[in-house]
Amino acid sequence: MKILVINAGSSSIKFRLLNSIDLSPVLDGTLERIGTEHSQLNYVLFKQGFKENSEQSFAIKDYTDGFKLILHTLSNKVFGNGLIDLAAIGHRVVHGEQFKLPALITETVINAITKMIPLAPMHNPANQKGIEICREIFPLIPQVAIFDTAFHQTMPAIAYRYPLPESFYTEHKIRRYGFHGSSHQYVTHCAAQVLNKPVSQLNLITLHLGNGASATAIQAGRSVDTSMGMTPLEGLMMGKRSGNIDPGIVFYLARNMGLDFDEIELMLNKQSGLLGVCGSNDMREILCLADQEDKQAQLAIEMYCYRIKKYIGAYFAILGRLDGLVFTAGVGENSPVIRLKVCQGLEHLGICIDPEKNSLAKSSEQEIQAETSPVKIMLIPTDEETEIARQTLTCIETEL
Repeated sequence: MKILVINAGSSSIKFRLLNSIDLSPVLDGTLERIGTEHSQLNYVLFKQGFKENSEQSFAIKDYTDGFKLILHTLSNKVFGNGLIDLAAIGHRVVHGEQFKLPALITETVINAITKMIPLAPMHNPANQKGIEICREIFPLIPQVAIFDTAFHQTMPAIAYRYPLPESFYTEHKIRRYGFHGSSHQYVTHCAAQVLNKPVSQLNLITLHLGNGASATAIQAGRSVDTSMGMTPLEGLMMGKRSGNIDPGIVFYLARNMGLDFDEIELMLNKQSGLLGVCGSNDMREILCLADQEDKQAQLAIEMYCYRIKKYIGAYFAILGRLDGLVFTAGVGENSPVIRLKVCQGLEHLGICIDPEKNSLAKSSEQEIQAETSPVKIMLIPTDEETEIARQTLTCIETEL
């Protein structure tokens, strides 16, 4: 039997098919640029010790057509005449508010996801659309929602409450929720294996550094604080998102520059961060520009790493004892320069990176700290799809 994992974004669908016994990948793919005449379907098929890669262009007008293409590909490449070998479908949902665990998808769960759209307007609508289409196509196959926010439900009130009027929390649910939960949870369990230590005894700071970025303080294996807030906009400087800014800037933009709320929201989510400072949100390109003495690119890199350092210091203060610092996601896994800049100057905290190990490390699980470093520094590639599949299986075994 197989597990299908769906991660539906605003203009793309990531999908992975896994064997339910050992969660080994069967087919891994992405459909990008949905709604254009040049939608791109890329996938890797794993079979009998080798990989079959495919890149194809299609005119995909909407999500329904997109899912039909994905399912047609799965049928042809894996299942033959049908998807009868499909045990369950796991869906990534960005905002889950009250959900502490994965949820078997019902009308009640779908209604809850709908109500949470104002909290994640850039993400939840696409996640919900993917669920609805898959339920129409596969009404008899169990489907599970895995919420990015669930892992952070262990945060105490001192971490998740904002210093706002009480009614804002009690009546409108305004609080810190946190995101990238599946990624932080996955690398936490991997770190426990690397350190040969029970998860329940582990104190970590995990850094998910991709186009979206977040830091999490892990105490005794549980999230006790995280950088993203009520929405994924708060926290670290990101590819296109601003991260933390003075809230007064919003009032200034409205009063003095005449921007409306939609324009401000677009600017903070899509036109800020690395892109806003230096004109690019691709760290690879920014590093190349910095090597060519581009001052704005150099500034963007320094700002990016400086803000990460501030969170490391804050979370170290909260945890008191730190077993490991984990780098993951696209930038964290693939940029030795960023890892080095983040760790430099933190030796007084026991975070001592080995420059040579770091420079050679890329996209594989390994330790990169100096031999004398009290704190382990780890590069651990994230695998949210495997984590979603694992949680999907646990949920259907419990609920069905």
